[in-house]
This record gives sequence, C-alpha cells and structure tokens, in this order.
Amino acid sequence: MEAAYRFGVKGFVRNKSDGSVYVEAEGMEENLNLFRQWCRKGPLWAQVNEIEEEEINGIKDYKSFDIIKH
Repeated sequence: MEAAYRFGVKGFVRNKSDGSVYVEAEGMEENLNLFRQWCRKGPLWAQVNEIEEEEINGIKDYKSFDIIKH
C-alpha cells in the first residue's frame, strides 16, 4: 500500500487463501512500471517467487489504493 501511494497508483490489494497476493492497479504508465519493479522485490519481510501480470481493458477509475480484507 505504501508503494502504491509513493508511486501514485490507485486500486487495491488483497491476500488470497493460498498465500498469494492479488493486486489491481492503475495509473500513469511510468508510475505503474515503478510499482511493478517494487512488486518484484516486495517489502523486506516478503518472499516473492513469481509474478503473473494481466492487462485488463478499461479503466475502473479507482480513487485510492486500498487493502481489502476477507
């Protein structure tokens, strides 16, 4: 969430039951690229093994970046 704020990215993140993390993000392409780079490393305590990326057509016009808890 802090990285999203730092790079001006809007959307959400949520933990999945299998231990992975799901993110939807939108913003300026340069900011998204910086956010992607950060996601490949993750926070200090995280272990990032793999990143799957899918581009979705259409803008959802998120107003903030939120953590969704299930």
